[in-house]
Amino acid sequence: MTQTAASAPATRRIHPAWWAAAATFLALLGAAAFRATPSVMIEPLRAEFGWSIGTISAALSASATGQLIFLPTIAHIVQGSGWRAASLTISACALAVVPVVLLFLRERPADLGELPYGGTPADVVAPMRTGAARLAVGTLFRAARTRTFWLLAGGFFVCGATTTGLVQQHFMPAAHDHGMPVTTAATLLALVGVFDLVGTIGSGWLTDRFDPRLLLGAYYALRGVSLALLVPLFGADLNASVLAFVIFYGLDWVATVPPTLALTREAFGAAAPIVFGWIFASHQLGASFAALVAGLARDALGSYDAAWYGGAALCAVGAALSLSIRRSTGLIVRAQPAAEGAG
Repeated sequence: MTQTAASAPATRRIHPAWWAAAATFLALLGAAAFRATPSVMIEPLRAEFGWSIGTISAALSASATGQLIFLPTIAHIVQGSGWRAASLTISACALAVVPVVLLFLRERPADLGELPYGGTPADVVAPMRTGAARLAVGTLFRAARTRTFWLLAGGFFVCGATTTGLVQQHFMPAAHDHGMPVTTAATLLALVGVFDLVGTIGSGWLTDRFDPRLLLGAYYALRGVSLALLVPLFGADLNASVLAFVIFYGLDWVATVPPTLALTREAFGAAAPIVFGWIFASHQLGASFAALVAGLARDALGSYDAAWYGGAALCAVGAALSLSIRRSTGLIVRAQPAAEGAG
């Protein structure tokens, strides 16, 4: 008997969304090579060209956060073959993902004749062809009239300053000041990326169950304590105390994101993605500020001690700002109508 079409086994295929996710992962991995590199380069650039740490830090300061998978490899290349070979390796890694991006990434699922992954035709909306900039700026002006926006932005400024700006860029040269080999410091900093994943997932779980304001307050306060205790922990050899700092900082690195997102959604509703983009801009400003100031402090004072204690003080401010946020019962900023945003 002939098998009917209705009873024929369905052919399962991989949704293009998974290929897009894989391509995005590789693109971010390549980009991370650039973002992870500067802290490895500070010492060899200073040694070869005689540049001050403050001058180098000025360049390290529009740098964004990135995971630290490349650090040990780059550190070994710098130590064995010099910073030029490391730069060429980084460039090759970044260029290698370009064809993957061009082949697998599209702006929208509809460009491939697909529905959004797990979505229905009702989820397909016309793309915004014009007015995106006006919508973003208009949302910023409305959000900036609220107290919650500035408290969240201030907290994220502290987050960027004490992670990307301070620890990612200056932990390795600070450890080198105390006699620790560059490769050892790079391996320690790479561990931050490993525990970052665990901390982010755990923070998401906690955010679903506890007041996100309290979580943010605790994250910033504990981060400040760890920075204040870091100075006496540095030494020429790897010790358990420095390892404990690295593990904790990894767990806390992006833990601030889930509760910040939750508070942003609660306050701003459908406008939350745009508002969070502006809040994240303050994170990058904080990173730029700390990267520059920490380098200048090292040049002026001969050590990074003031930078670590300054970061601890900033964390206290971040905790206070987070605990000052008021939970809202209704939306503070509503999204613009689609017609207005696309006009």
